[in-house]
Amino acid sequence: MRRVSPTVPRALLCVMLLALPGCGWGTAASGGDERTPAVATGVTAAAGSSTSVHVMWNLTTENPRITRYEVYRGTTKVKEVPGSEHMVDITRLLPSTAYVFRVRARNADGVPGPLSRPVRATTPAAVAADRTAPTRPGGPRGKALGGRAVQLSWARSSDARGVVSYDIYQGTSKIHSVGGAQTATVVTGLRPGTAYVFTVRARDAADNVSAPSGPVRITTAPGPADGRDTAPSGFRATTHRRDGAYYIDLEWTAPEVDGVVTEYGIELDGHAVTSLVWGGSPPSGTCTYSFYIGPKAGETHRVRIRAKLPDGTWGARSEERPVTTGMS
Repeated sequence: MRRVSPTVPRALLCVMLLALPGCGWGTAASGGDERTPAVATGVTAAAGSSTSVHVMWNLTTENPRITRYEVYRGTTKVKEVPGSEHMVDITRLLPSTAYVFRVRARNADGVPGPLSRPVRATTPAAVAADRTAPTRPGGPRGKALGGRAVQLSWARSSDARGVVSYDIYQGTSKIHSVGGAQTATVVTGLRPGTAYVFTVRARDAADNVSAPSGPVRITTAPGPADGRDTAPSGFRATTHRRDGAYYIDLEWTAPEVDGVVTEYGIELDGHAVTSLVWGGSPPSGTCTYSFYIGPKAGETHRVRIRAKLPDGTWGARSEERPVTTGMS
């Protein structure tokens, strides 16, 4: 989806919704090193509803780097995610069914690692005509565990048929999930010296979701990589003319962060005009995007961009670039 401010003209809105993002993919370096990746560790699985299971694991740092993780249900590969991700929801499962999951890493040379140890999860029974959400989790508390992790806890929610999972949000972004028997967790992959606002929601077997808990405000300890380098780099803005109208063309390199950037906010003349969200596998290298600006030549605008980071916060803004329609 692309959210556009109410001040944008209707014509601009229509064309912006039709504009398609593009990206350039870098080529992974191949040094001929085909060492087998280590086995994935810390693999867990917990039912998220009567038809889904949430699988998580520890990220692995190796050379050649890990480019993707494969998730297996039994002997069948059911999901593949980029190497910077460490969790995934497996959906379209059967209620009241026991499943076995394994994870393995694959590096930049395409070499697969061994399958992880098996982890088991059983989906709860389906609940017919259940439209009542669990009560909101109460008494949330938390503390920073250094610069890159926090510990959270909360009071158990109640539900007529039982809570099957708790979802952890940072702002409006879901960043973590645990089983319904847990009332505490550690959230990793955060940035040092950063203020966070966490909430918890309970989910039942029918996928009814509770209201959010009260907020837990935590600032991680100061340290390196505190957000000063989270701005997209190499940001450029030019224009082109097509069918009697002008478009602004953007190009940038995604910031290197712990996770995958799937959303960017674009600002025009100091105001947010659209949110660019990628579905599927988002680019990790050079990205491009074009949007309609109007029919008049000689108009100058200022544009900049910022990434929504995997921890649910917005990164630093890129440098602001001036661009004039009718000029390259």
